[in-house]
Amino acid sequence: MAQEIGIGMVLIKEGTPLPQGSGVESEPYVKGWRLVKNFTSSELDRKLCDSGWTFFFMAGEVNAMAFGSNVEKTTRRAVARVIASMKSGGFNGLEISGVKAKSFLGLPYVAVVGHARHIQESMYLFQTKNVLEWVQGKSVAA
Repeated sequence: MAQEIGIGMVLIKEGTPLPQGSGVESEPYVKGWRLVKNFTSSELDRKLCDSGWTFFFMAGEVNAMAFGSNVEKTTRRAVARVIASMKSGGFNGLEISGVKAKSFLGLPYVAVVGHARHIQESMYLFQTKNVLEWVQGKSVAA
């Protein structure tokens, strides 16, 4: 049975590189994304930091809602909408910061709030390789 999603849980994009021996266990949650089962966001941040990796937190909430009477399926749809509405497709993580099941005029819905996160080995959001490609592209264009 799938784990119920809640505040502090993290989803990571499938294929996201992780440090060796990180011990991260995950299960599929929505298409292309996996739910981390054994760490909350703060625990995962600490684990990655101990390995010399960085777990970036992006300011600005991303939220979405979905209508439906089946809370689990509706929550999955709302999470999928949050992922789709993240401003940049370059981020490989999502931290859940709010999940509320409510109803409006008798119609049940789930509202999900999250923050984009990014896991990488470098402590700079844009790795040196990407910066060099950008600079070379700028100098060629000039």
